[in-house]
Amino acid sequence: MNGVPVAVLTVWVLCLTGWGVVLAGIRRGLRGPSRGPALFAHTLTPAGVVLLFTHLGLGSLYGTIAVTAEWWALALVTGLRPERLLDTGGLGRGAAWATAAAGGALLAVRLIF
Repeated sequence: MNGVPVAVLTVWVLCLTGWGVVLAGIRRGLRGPSRGPALFAHTLTPAGVVLLFTHLGLGSLYGTIAVTAEWWALALVTGLRPERLLDTGGLGRGAAWATAAAGGALLAVRLIF
């Protein structure tokens, strides 16, 4: 990857890995009629984030950092079972996820830029 900084490559690898971890959690944990739409939405998320941030003029790196932090925070807070975010824990688990994602994104932006 000639000319791409190591930090950007690291974010891309962490993003892809986090996406895969959440995908595996959705495939393993969700059953019933909600599984299909959840998998479809998760599959479209990376492209949607890149397109949204690029359209807004921020560049896709900020969106990639944010989504990476969200996926890893989700895996951390739910114990690799994303359905726990809604099934058990309620607002406490949701607040922990939002706090961890925001903290991770801020830390990553500070380290990269």
